[in-house]
Amino acid sequence: MNSLLEKKILLIICGGISAYKSLEFIRLLKKKGTRVKTILTKSAKEFVTPLSVASLSQEKVYEDLFKAENEAEMDHISLSRWADIIVVAPATANTISKLSAGSSDDLASTIILASDKNIFLTPAMNVRMWEHPSTKENLKKLKSYGYQIIGPEIGDMACGEFGKGKMTEPKEILKKIESYFEGLIKNKKYEALVTAGPTNEYIDPVRFITNKSSGKQGYALAKSLVKKGFKTTLISGPTELEVDDNINLIKVETADEMFKATQDNLPTDVAIFSAAVSDFKVKNKKNYKIKKQEHLNLELKKNNDILDYVSKHNSLRPKLVIGFAAETNNIQINAKKKLEEKNCDWIIANDVSNNSIGFNSDFNEVSIFYKNEKIKDEKLIMKKKSEISDEIIDRVIEQLN
Repeated sequence: MNSLLEKKILLIICGGISAYKSLEFIRLLKKKGTRVKTILTKSAKEFVTPLSVASLSQEKVYEDLFKAENEAEMDHISLSRWADIIVVAPATANTISKLSAGSSDDLASTIILASDKNIFLTPAMNVRMWEHPSTKENLKKLKSYGYQIIGPEIGDMACGEFGKGKMTEPKEILKKIESYFEGLIKNKKYEALVTAGPTNEYIDPVRFITNKSSGKQGYALAKSLVKKGFKTTLISGPTELEVDDNINLIKVETADEMFKATQDNLPTDVAIFSAAVSDFKVKNKKNYKIKKQEHLNLELKKNNDILDYVSKHNSLRPKLVIGFAAETNNIQINAKKKLEEKNCDWIIANDVSNNSIGFNSDFNEVSIFYKNEKIKDEKLIMKKKSEISDEIIDRVIEQLN
């Protein structure tokens, strides 16, 4: 999915040795099919020329605020309304100071002050300037205004010093901007539900039966959903994992609790069931500790099948229902059987007999099986669970859209 195709970005280039990187950034944006208009500040022209910028952007380059032909178009208003977002690269200490003070003495600062769009600043300055308390205070104020900051990085400075203050590389800036647009998901705020981790089914107050699960893949999926713009609820069995503040975390312990929490949070646009829910629970749980004995007979009964219930419950069924299958053999056969029996839209299967991608690992390798036969089944090769999650959610967005 090319989230930058036909997007409109207003790039403000400020004065500084890092200004040359803006040329590469323009080239990368154009390669993605993005429209780019640029503003060169007075000091920026000391480092890059209007001709080089215009050649790459294939658009008019704006420079001075008070020109009769410009003001006839009310550039400081029309440009800020034209853009989907504004990117300032490089953002110098002087520019950051002006914006913090609300100054508008040139076209760049006037447009930013008049804008109703998201503004991304990519700071670039000497390490001492970056570490100065006034710079820190200015950035803190801009963040409170809603400005988004990209970088800076640690590295060698043009002045010969080493430290933090180096402008983020164009490829990394591009990734941040792509992630922002992907998160908008065509301006629609989708809702998602994820289940993760194991459940505990108690025998008595101190003993329980459970399924093996770290919850790492489910937590990574919830994080990817939020990053892409979903309003996300994560229903989690017992884990030691931390969760981002912008994820609605509901902690449960038993399968019955997970089932009830799932019902309470439906309907939703997409539901991903990655939890390792215990298939059975003890029929007659004791409310006292069972003393050690030679033999113990437990009578079990089936838990509610949450995936099956949601997939077949028309009034609550999400637009997209995704189940997980942890398998040790015959992965394709077992996953496709589960896909059909549960009536879900996708089954994501992984081989838990492989220790490098199994339980507790930070890595995974999965196969996705689709109910829609027009979509070809596929395999995501071994990588970090966070990366697997990003790829899965990219496919979720494509299907929802």
